[in-house]
Amino acid sequence: MDNAEIRDQIIKVNWYHRIGLGNGIITPGIDNSRERLDALELPDSLRGRTVLDVGAWDGFFSFEAERRGAARVLATDSFCWGGGGWGTKEGFDTARRILESRVEDLEIDVMELSPETVGVFDVVLFVGVLYHMRHPLLALERVAAVTADQLILDTHTAMTEETRPLMLLYPDSELNNDATNWWGANPSAIEAMLRDVGFTRMVRKHPELIPSGRFIVHAWK
Repeated sequence: MDNAEIRDQIIKVNWYHRIGLGNGIITPGIDNSRERLDALELPDSLRGRTVLDVGAWDGFFSFEAERRGAARVLATDSFCWGGGGWGTKEGFDTARRILESRVEDLEIDVMELSPETVGVFDVVLFVGVLYHMRHPLLALERVAAVTADQLILDTHTAMTEETRPLMLLYPDSELNNDATNWWGANPSAIEAMLRDVGFTRMVRKHPELIPSGRFIVHAWK
C-alpha cells in the first residue's frame, strides 16, 4: 500500500489515537497519544510477554506493545467498538491492516473479562477506562483476574488533596460534559481497591500529574 492509498484509507475514519503508520504518516486523532505513552512508562522491551489492552479503541497502545516485542497482544473493547460512543472499531481495523499487525481483537465488556473468556496475561493495560465504570471495584476485580503479573493503570482522579480513600460520583455530565464519566477516585482509593483485588506492590508514576486530575500507577501481584 503506497502513501496515497494509506491517506485515502485513514481519511475515512473518525480517529481518536494518533498512530504512526510509517513514512511520516500519523492518524489525525484528537488524543496526544505519544505524550500519554511517555507518561505511562510502558516497559521498553516486552519481548516474550503477553499483553492485554483493555479499552483499546483505535489500538495505539496495542500496536506499541507489539512493536516492543510482545509475544502476543490482545486488544479488547466494547463501548467504542460497539458504537456506543462517537468512536468505532474502524480505526483499529484500518491501522492493523496498514501496519500488517498480528494484534488480536475481541469485542468484550470489562465486566466479562475472566481467565475463561480471554485467558491470563503477563501485562495488562487499563488506560482511560476505570472512571467510565459504573462499578469500579468490580471492574478492577475482573481486570485482576486476568493479570498474571503487572497492571498498568491510567485514570482520572479527583479529591487529590485528601489522604483518606474517597471517590467522587459524577451522576450526570459534570466531568468533561460526558455522561459516561462516573467516578473520580483519589489515589488512596485507587490503591486501596488494587490491594483489595490482589495486587501487593504499587508504584505511582509521574505524581506531578495528579493535581491536574490524572493518576498513573503500576501494580504487581
